[in-house]
Amino acid sequence: MQSNCIREASKACFNKCCLNLPEPHSSDPTGSIDPRREFISAILLSIQPNTNFTNHESLPSLTELFSSLKNAVPYYSNTVLADDIRSQEYSHLENHVCLDYVGHGLFSYSQRQGFITANEIASSSESPFFDVSYNSINLNSYLLYGNQESEFQSEMRKRIIGYMNVFEEDYSLVFTANQTSAFKILADSYPFHSNQNLLTVYDYENEAVQGMVDSAKKRGARAHSAVFSWPNFRVNSRKLRKMVINKSKQKNRGLFVFPLQSRMTGSRYSYQWMNLARENGWHVLLDASALGAKDMETLGLSLFQPDFLICSFFKIFGENPSGFCCLFIKKSIFSDLNQSSTSMGIISLIPTKGLNENQTTPPSSSSISRQINEETQEFQENKEQVDKEPSSSSEIVELEENPKSTQFKPKIHDTTKNSAIECRALDHADKLGLILISSRTRCLINWLVNALLTLRHPHSGNGLSLVRIYGPRIKLDRGPALAFNVYDWKGERVNPILVQKLADRNNISLNLGFLKNIWFTDDFQEEKEKVLENRRISEKKGKQQDLGVWVVSISLGMLSNFEDMYRIWGFVSRFLDADFVEKERWRYTALNQTTVDWLRCKNAN
Repeated sequence: MQSNCIREASKACFNKCCLNLPEPHSSDPTGSIDPRREFISAILLSIQPNTNFTNHESLPSLTELFSSLKNAVPYYSNTVLADDIRSQEYSHLENHVCLDYVGHGLFSYSQRQGFITANEIASSSESPFFDVSYNSINLNSYLLYGNQESEFQSEMRKRIIGYMNVFEEDYSLVFTANQTSAFKILADSYPFHSNQNLLTVYDYENEAVQGMVDSAKKRGARAHSAVFSWPNFRVNSRKLRKMVINKSKQKNRGLFVFPLQSRMTGSRYSYQWMNLARENGWHVLLDASALGAKDMETLGLSLFQPDFLICSFFKIFGENPSGFCCLFIKKSIFSDLNQSSTSMGIISLIPTKGLNENQTTPPSSSSISRQINEETQEFQENKEQVDKEPSSSSEIVELEENPKSTQFKPKIHDTTKNSAIECRALDHADKLGLILISSRTRCLINWLVNALLTLRHPHSGNGLSLVRIYGPRIKLDRGPALAFNVYDWKGERVNPILVQKLADRNNISLNLGFLKNIWFTDDFQEEKEKVLENRRISEKKGKQQDLGVWVVSISLGMLSNFEDMYRIWGFVSRFLDADFVEKERWRYTALNQTTVDWLRCKNAN
């Protein structure tokens, strides 16, 4: 029974409860309708079926394709509230496609403008809402004895704890300057002298995690990493399971760092890895930085409570993502941490001068409890069907069938309590809720994957694809992130930096990433030699190489809309024109603009 509960939490939270798809008919003797297949069919039908586009001028209009999506996936029309909020509160996104970072926004753009007007701030470069100050303090002392904090920081702490659906009786929250600081502080305090292993699950280069790895190694830890199969970037379950399971007599294994999903490829990983790690003596750090708004309220995360939790918050989505990071530490393991030296990076939040905390209104969040209750009810109604779903859909099938699970006691935090601080972006997330946000981003990311795969070079003989997707393609339970590269008509990759720069010229913000820890089977050894490149181009020969693949990546959030997807699709389609890059160079030269060095990288490997 415990095993079934884990399996249901792993699948139902992301699959069944979030889309209005046809439900299987138990009375059908020939079998049931697979909601995954139904969803994929619907997405494929949202663009002209079996159609490839070889010219960017031949793309259907935005209006036509939006109508097709709503007809193919009727539930998408139920997410119009997100469009209303975006148009009313985030007007700065009207001409800007922001797809280059993840995290949780605290305030809305209109709230910022109102703050500036009310406080007569002359320069928009001045930081509204709050500033940060650095503390010189020992983490262990901070956790045990606390630290004096302002009323502003105390209220912000309560708001974030409620938003993240954790409880003050279980966790302590430490504000840090950024994600790198949070990982470094934990690495310096974790008892690697007795728990000597560090195991991470990342398919891309993460500077914050790498900083933790470097710090842990200096303290004598043995660092290990999961590997990911080329080209779909599924975690290699057999190898990871071997590293997680404790076959020695060592009681304490170390720290297991788990992101639940990749912020680059959109690959998702089973909740059960956290349970398996804990059973085998690991402490678990859940990196929630790539999780979407309200994802912490899924039943799976209520079941598996990590020892540590890290997530990032920024002031306003679509602007300079300044803000802070939060490190949650379970109170039951305080005594396990070292008496480390002074921890650099712990901060205090200071309200901006002139901020009137009493002028705000309580968050509008009553809908979240109702939506979570609906999700819980639907979870129970679908228990029998989840067991019938093909087990091959997730890496979970390669794990033990009867794990020793903790008792299932889902918690839903009471977010209806009034707060003196109005974090309007968090209120918007509460208002939209888990079901609406997850459904919306799932439809959008899969539509974009489908759209990109319809772009093919003209006169290339075999219909060479313009775009290569790394990770899952159209898939019901993929995450709202995408890694890809653009290839020219000769089959040569267009430099990802160039793609990013040209996108920026079109008011589209994309990210760059370096995919790594890639495992190639014998069937892909020849391709391995072609695709792998060095992380640091200037690295001298003879040193250890960090091999992987540079990619362009995007991340979707609760404010992403269909027009964003259409605009990125339209931009990428411009590369179907073999002279697109040259035309861009001459266009800026004609405007008497300086030809910058990045244009020269068009011929780089």
